[in-house]
Amino acid sequence: MDKNVPVDRKKLKKAVKLVLFNGFVVAFPMTLLGIYTMKLRGCAFSGDLPTFTRVVVELIMFSLVEEFGFYYSHRLMHHPIVYKYIHKIHHEWTAPIGIICIYAHPLEHCLVNMMPVILGPIIMGSHLSTTWMWYFITLVSTTISHCGYHFPFLPSQEAHDFHHQMFINCFGVLGILDRLHGTDIIFRASKAYKRDKISLSLTPMSQQYPD
Repeated sequence: MDKNVPVDRKKLKKAVKLVLFNGFVVAFPMTLLGIYTMKLRGCAFSGDLPTFTRVVVELIMFSLVEEFGFYYSHRLMHHPIVYKYIHKIHHEWTAPIGIICIYAHPLEHCLVNMMPVILGPIIMGSHLSTTWMWYFITLVSTTISHCGYHFPFLPSQEAHDFHHQMFINCFGVLGILDRLHGTDIIFRASKAYKRDKISLSLTPMSQQYPD
């Protein structure tokens, strides 16, 4: 797999500028829209916190909604016309680093990165506390999936690394729709697939299953 060692500073500077733009300028109106929609939906912003069981159920539902929304919007981004003008920016990094998770065209950041995450709490009518917990989980998760390192005891980044390297396969988050649509066939035939699991060892997965 390609490596960014050392990271190209010129390329990184360009990425940081867009990441900051997406993280503040683009995300701000999207956040306001999300809050407004949650209020219309009747989501609680104060009062009693939800029970542990309710939180667990909602997090599971959020994950499924994100899988659906991200998979299909992400596949749309790979349509030749859309890819050329929008998604190609994100794929400038064939070996991504953490901040590249939101290095994308602003339209893509809204429709692919943010919308699938925001939809779950709105659909479920969730408490604000659960919503913020979900946002934190997704931000950490997408950062890990783009970091380029397979840390022990954390989710694997192998599938998304493979996607960035090959530009095909592994369009989803959980892998459910990739398996359903057969968009993980090449990935499952690769060595990276053997490494695609949570490591319970301090021995690097790249040494356990070398290319």
